[in-house]
Amino acid sequence: MKLFIADSYPARHLERFQQLGCTVTYDPAVKADELPARIAGHKVLIVRSKQVTRQTLEAGDGLALVLRAGAGVNTIDVKTASARGIFVTNCPGKNSVAVAELVFALLLGLDRRIADSTAALRAHRWNKKEFSKADGLFGKTLGVVGVGSIGREVISRARAFGLNVIAWSRSLTPAAAAELGVGYYAEVDEIFRHADIVSLHLALKPETRRLVNATRLALMRPNAILINTSRGEVVDQSALQAALAAKKIRAGLDVFDPEPAEATAEFADPILDLPNLYGTPHIGASTDQAQEAIAEEAFHIVETFVKTGEALNCVNLARHTPAKWQLVVRHYDRVGVLAFVLDVIRRANINVEEVRNIVFDGAAAASCRIQLNAEPGPEVLRTLSEGSRDIIGLEAIQLGH
Repeated sequence: MKLFIADSYPARHLERFQQLGCTVTYDPAVKADELPARIAGHKVLIVRSKQVTRQTLEAGDGLALVLRAGAGVNTIDVKTASARGIFVTNCPGKNSVAVAELVFALLLGLDRRIADSTAALRAHRWNKKEFSKADGLFGKTLGVVGVGSIGREVISRARAFGLNVIAWSRSLTPAAAAELGVGYYAEVDEIFRHADIVSLHLALKPETRRLVNATRLALMRPNAILINTSRGEVVDQSALQAALAAKKIRAGLDVFDPEPAEATAEFADPILDLPNLYGTPHIGASTDQAQEAIAEEAFHIVETFVKTGEALNCVNLARHTPAKWQLVVRHYDRVGVLAFVLDVIRRANINVEEVRNIVFDGAAAASCRIQLNAEPGPEVLRTLSEGSRDIIGLEAIQLGH
């Protein structure tokens, strides 16, 4: 199996892929627009931040798996991958601690203006009068928007700083909030209205794109802080720039909209010129600890795929197929049984949506569940039961979604 790794990757894990029997093409410097010309013949593509476009997916004649060595998959054309039967997988939760740590680095750095004071010291200027000005965090209210694995790590660290935590997510319930020890709000607007600090931890989806807009920014308290380590597109950056320019709020950003696709590039967005913005170049997951954990998970995904064909953490499988019926076939575990069953289904012009065959202990018998887009009528069932001595039993079940 040929792997193409298109971003930086720990050296020892490259060796592990080779020990697994894979042929590895390792080129972290390859540009996204060069991948279509390079991907042919590779079965697995591993990326961190590199864009995986429709052109790359279409050029990958043998491509079967795209693995994002991280959590979000917004840099991958998942729609095209799904249309071409390519698994898209990720490594969720493995960088949660690293991102949560950066949240507090940005928060403390912004409140204490650490980067500015360091720059002054490096210029041999001592300005204690200016840099003694800070609000402090103790007793402030932190609003966490999104309580997945990263949001929960932020919540646990907030307690050590004496912060009062309130939270919102689409899935959060009052009971779950009480279990986390945070205040519950049913509407995201209330977080912006009541928090001194708002930290964003949302996946990029159609419903979260520009969730933080001019209206919600206007709800924030004077001199409040917005932290975004999720995705730049979650925030309307022009609205944020206007709010910062008016000196209404402060912001700490690890992500921008837009931001360079490559690891090194010129970046001259005007928002960077505002003194009440502190930023980092999308490095939330970039600690040795996080990268080691992600690399370990990525290896586990590839190893499982090589040995079993199963794609762990797959994000683009249908939650509900068009299947309306399920045919359960109990049969002896012998050559040709399922080929006969599938041929009968084909001749009845019924489409197979999913198949799962489970073999019982001793490998004498098995049970196969076949999901179909139409009812296998009495004629199909009769043809199956009379056509093979190796079929033990049949059952057609109508599915309800």
